[in-house]
Amino acid sequence: MRTIWLSLLFSTVLAAAPGHALAGETRARQILDRFEHANQWRDHVMVAAHRAGSMQAGKTLYAENSIAALEGSIAMGAEIVEVDIRRSKDGEFIVMHDSWLDRTTTCKGEVVKYTLAELKTCRLVVEGTGAVTNETVSTLREMLLATRDRILINLDNKLDVGDLSGMIAVARDLGMVEQVIVKENLWNSQRISTVKTAMGAIGDGFQFMPIIADDAVRDAGFAETVDHAFSPRAIELINWRAGAQTLTETGGPLFSTRMRAAAVRGNWHIWADTYAIVNKPGGFLAGGRGDELAVQASLPRESWGFWADRGATIIQTDEPKAAINWLAANGFRVPYADEARPAEPANTASIN
Repeated sequence: MRTIWLSLLFSTVLAAAPGHALAGETRARQILDRFEHANQWRDHVMVAAHRAGSMQAGKTLYAENSIAALEGSIAMGAEIVEVDIRRSKDGEFIVMHDSWLDRTTTCKGEVVKYTLAELKTCRLVVEGTGAVTNETVSTLREMLLATRDRILINLDNKLDVGDLSGMIAVARDLGMVEQVIVKENLWNSQRISTVKTAMGAIGDGFQFMPIIADDAVRDAGFAETVDHAFSPRAIELINWRAGAQTLTETGGPLFSTRMRAAAVRGNWHIWADTYAIVNKPGGFLAGGRGDELAVQASLPRESWGFWADRGATIIQTDEPKAAINWLAANGFRVPYADEARPAEPANTASIN
């Protein structure tokens, strides 16, 4: 009898411990557990769908920042969707990357010159194909509701840092603030102080993720300073390169041994970006080892595998489906409670 009770007690403790899904937990809660406990999930690379995940195999299937793209990312198993936030003329938070409507909608002109009612007449367009969808510009509230209990949502603030409080207020009103990740770029102590003050005024309950880019910061020690200031669960590290340079061999100054050690000590994820810069003005993200290399050149190991080998446990990509499939097939993903085990590792080409 004592053995049975000890067994039951052990099972209860194990189930309640971080990293073990409980019966009835929502998908978002399971994802959040992995996000909040990086050191327990170093063997799993999470995937964040850039601009809600509009592309597959180099082709744009959905309008970016659309509910349709979000639904596609959820269906394929992405853990996070990234969307961009701006304001309408009458102060409503809306989901839109550009400050102008021309590229992604049937309307023309600056976003801030349209009221929400006017924006609701603008239909989203699938870039590259010109296809006009039935979907209109979404509000932040509408996008949040579409993610409820299903996936984490990363809000890319295209406004001032002070506007984050209003975004979080919308999430709080919906009772889903824990699903929200907000982020700001940090590059010196003054910027840290400014953002820390803003975060303190907002309160807690949400996830704040610092961004550090190697065009301004080249010392991994800065990430340790950021960790002490914010205790984040993830830090987004950006590698830039000029278009004429060869592929990065090391990942740049931020993807160093010291950075990986700092991430383990701080129990935070290294978040890497592998999507190309819009219109490629002078270079790419990810030191040339981005989505185009993975998909168009059929060298996923030299892209997603390269960054995972350098400590990335979250990869933000324009190709979430291909990334998830390759990472799962090559041992970089641990299935969730409702997922099947991955197939045997795939054989892929290498340029090393």
